[in-house]
Amino acid sequence: MRSCSLMERTMHPTRQPEKRQPIEAGTLPDALLKMATVEAMTGLSRPSIYRRLASGDFPEPVRLGRRCTRWPAAAVRDWIRAQGGAQ
Repeated sequence: MRSCSLMERTMHPTRQPEKRQPIEAGTLPDALLKMATVEAMTGLSRPSIYRRLASGDFPEPVRLGRRCTRWPAAAVRDWIRAQGGAQ
């Protein structure tokens, strides 16, 4: 009898594993960034990003679907600069 790996047991059969977006995507002019990339670029946690969004202190994301939210890379870079971050 063949044993299943942990990934095979936990992954939904019709869903592909999520592909990681390289942090270099943040340097592309028209890139749309995933939450994990925004977290890596800003050093903020997911809850901190959403708190800042609610208070109007973070760029608004683009909704691409019911469960797909992305941030324009240029807006995130501009926000970082405005905070006195990396040039």
